Amino acid sequence: MSKVIQLSDPHIVPRGQLAYGVVDTGAALATAVATVNRCLPVIGPVDLAIVTGDLTDFGSSAEYARFRAIMSELKIPYRVIPGNHDLRTNLRASFADQEWMPLTGGISWSVELPDFGLVCLDSLVDGHHHGHLEADALDLLNDALKGLAGKPVLVGVHHPPFMTGIRPMDDNNLRNGAALQVMLDAYPGESRLVCGHVHRSVTRAFGTSIGLIAPGTSHAVTLDQREGNPHTLSLEPGGFMLHEWRDGFVSHVVAANFSPNRFPFTTPQAPS
Repeated sequence: MSKVIQLSDPHIVPRGQLAYGVVDTGAALATAVATVNRCLPVIGPVDLAIVTGDLTDFGSSAEYARFRAIMSELKIPYRVIPGNHDLRTNLRASFADQEWMPLTGGISWSVELPDFGLVCLDSLVDGHHHGHLEADALDLLNDALKGLAGKPVLVGVHHPPFMTGIRPMDDNNLRNGAALQVMLDAYPGESRLVCGHVHRSVTRAFGTSIGLIAPGTSHAVTLDQREGNPHTLSLEPGGFMLHEWRDGFVSHVVAANFSPNRFPFTTPQAPS
């Protein structure tokens, strides 16, 4: 059965620095990669990993080089799309050696796996934090859906097209999500939408699809739903997601770091 690992929002900064002065995002991503590798013998085979945006914090070439160095330890192939913290030009140059990287335009791509199609879309708006799907991204999705002809499809985009109740994030979500919803609602096969951006695990209906937001690999956006709440981060455990096909999409949230020890579900005999 087809399986995809989703990592999101690593926010890599130059070596020796902490993101926002408090988060060692490089160490967190390295831990997540090591955990994925440790899980592969018991969950695999996994076809591909995707990183749904905000690979870096400032989009510098040095940050992308560090991101690729950390990800080089991953034992499965991976592909990426940009988030609002990325710079498309530097991201494209950093992955110019990869056949899936488009030479021009948005960094969107699609691949057909044995059990479902995977389409990941560029929602980056240069110089802004909100997201928007340009015509080339929507055209790529339309073409991919036609080619899949009803086969299940997993669609990835950095910015979620729905509200979470965290106002600073909701103000900067995907602005033209309605266009995406129309396309997925019209598709005859099962579809699932997976996003990043909010650094929290969130699930809700999105038209006829299910929409999911993956946790970040390190820090989280604080779950503060008060009116006028400050925009803050929380040092919560990082995670990633496993999306698989089992007569329907099944999605798991996995902690980015957990003990490898296992314990049987047995009750120790009481001492006599």
